[in-house]
Amino acid sequence: MTQIVRDPGFYEPSDEDGCSRFGYFCQAHDGPYRHESCEEGPHLIALDCQEHGPENMWPQPLMLMFPEGFDPPLSDEQLAWVRAEDDAV
Repeated sequence: MTQIVRDPGFYEPSDEDGCSRFGYFCQAHDGPYRHESCEEGPHLIALDCQEHGPENMWPQPLMLMFPEGFDPPLSDEQLAWVRAEDDAV
């Protein structure tokens, strides 16, 4: 199972933030998450900004890969919004 982690304690970026250097961090395995290079088993993946640390960012590409992996789950409206944002890029 792969779960994307959003947390109230994570940094909440604004439109003024110029965050450009970030990656995915697997909290379950305490290391960077790269597709098929993380250890086996369940994954808890958070966006990790080099400047702010764990960060909530919408939309995330992984939201489209694992829409059922969010806690709380994405609503139909949120998933539609993410897909629309992805189509606009």
